[in-house]
Amino acid sequence: MNAKILIVDDSKTDRMIISNILSECELICACDGLEAMEEIKNNLDLDLIILDLNMPNMNGFEVLEALNSDPIYNKLITLILTNYDETENEIRGLDLGAVDYIRKPLNIESLRKRIEVHLNLRSARRSIEQDNQHLEETVSKRTRELVITRDITIQALIGLLEARNLESSNHTKRTQWMIKVLCEHLRNKSPYTEIFTEEYITEIFKTAPLHDIGKVGIPDNILLKPGKLNQEEFEIMKKHTTYGVEALSHDLGNGYVPTFIQTAIEIAGTHHERFDGSGYPVGLKGKSIPLPGRLMTIVDVYDAITSKRVYKPAFDHDYAIDVIRSESGKQFDPEIVTAFMEIEREIHAISRQFLQNISKEE
Repeated sequence: MNAKILIVDDSKTDRMIISNILSECELICACDGLEAMEEIKNNLDLDLIILDLNMPNMNGFEVLEALNSDPIYNKLITLILTNYDETENEIRGLDLGAVDYIRKPLNIESLRKRIEVHLNLRSARRSIEQDNQHLEETVSKRTRELVITRDITIQALIGLLEARNLESSNHTKRTQWMIKVLCEHLRNKSPYTEIFTEEYITEIFKTAPLHDIGKVGIPDNILLKPGKLNQEEFEIMKKHTTYGVEALSHDLGNGYVPTFIQTAIEIAGTHHERFDGSGYPVGLKGKSIPLPGRLMTIVDVYDAITSKRVYKPAFDHDYAIDVIRSESGKQFDPEIVTAFMEIEREIHAISRQFLQNISKEE
């Protein structure tokens, strides 16, 4: 055996017997619990402790309690020494964290075999812990790679739209940050407290820029028209919601849809639905409209009103707020309107920040 072992016993004879049995090991001896605790503090790499229960100053039970109460020590393997008539002590010692017991007078072969078994178990446990750590590191690395790949893919998709319509860039940034502060505010309200976890808010924040991705399928003469669309053109423009869903649903034939993709699909496919059921593409009504779609609708409309487009000038914040308030229960979920009004200053600040960035770039 190649191990570092602490022998704790007030009997010098028993310490000598055990030391002779384990002569090939690195041995440390202590004559009571107080001395043992000092040795343990200085030798955290111990492989095993052989602990007598009946000792002066600090007995074995007190040592076990001290080891069990401190996370630094509670992984140490402890074998207790008992007499043949101390069954109750054996049970109490095991309850306090000892892994096995050895009875006195000592049986040399039994002692060696029990120590070998527990050292082998310790070695196996360490091997498993190392494998688990390696596995966790590998999973963490792969997860980071997937997140980076996902984010790059999203930016690439958005880039396709921005290459055709330069207005899209700051619109996606503004609405992305608006929807984030709206989610964070709603998280403080029932029944949204449990819904808006950090993970879900991040999902919505990351996927919000994809709400208009279906516009890549809209012809330039309609997408970039500097005026109001006629009815036929508007019907074609409305298809950008279904185009977005189709693009995001590509190759999901096995039935499994990752939550991130599901959120993106809900945003792209339902951000033009209306709370009163008169929206498109399906005509969903009320809470049957997925929450991400109801959130995206309100920030999308606010930004459309307050920013300049090829077909209209920018209107001020107060005008946009009046429009949103008047559409509560019609176009917008009333609960979300209420929350939006409570943070309108933050929404306005985000809008101004990105509009100022545009002016600087120009």
